[in-house]
Amino acid sequence: MNEGSKKTIKTLCFAVLGMFTFSFALVPLYDVFCEVTGLNGKIELKATNDTNIEIENGRDLSVQFVSHNNEQMPWAFKPSEDSIKIRTGKYHTTSFYVKNTTNKMMTAQAIPSVAPSNAAAHLKKLECFCFEQQELAPGEEALLPVRLIFDDALPKSIKSVVLSYTIFDVTDYKKVQLSKDLQSVHGNDHKMEPSI
Repeated sequence: MNEGSKKTIKTLCFAVLGMFTFSFALVPLYDVFCEVTGLNGKIELKATNDTNIEIENGRDLSVQFVSHNNEQMPWAFKPSEDSIKIRTGKYHTTSFYVKNTTNKMMTAQAIPSVAPSNAAAHLKKLECFCFEQQELAPGEEALLPVRLIFDDALPKSIKSVVLSYTIFDVTDYKKVQLSKDLQSVHGNDHKMEPSI
């Protein structure tokens, strides 16, 4: 192998290593970028403790709900209502329908986002299925609640908002397999009881 080939291979190895390292840095950099700019409408995944932000004379707002499944997530997932008319400064409750369409126990996590992105700072949630993971047995279905409010400081130019949720498969398959193995062992224990 000549000197030029060795130099090229060494350069490519450093480039691959650099790209690999940079890919790990992208997630925290993206989070900081979204926090600073408000881009992508990322929402904090925690409930508001402020129940005193309701007002009497809010203004009309249209909220559209959108659901997405991550490509690895086979569940049925959709909003109970495609859109609702609400008033700023008032709590409203809606829900999302979810069903585990597989033959195995699975756990999901929903990640929300808001458009336009500058509406995200004015959205507060008292209750949301996105705050915690959802575990469903095979064939199990559920209605997952969302109780939300847009504060009246929402810019007057915003007349409609899209609230989108994407669900991801976060099942710990090693734990599921261990549980199955334990059930199998205990099942065999019962079958092997000695007869008197």
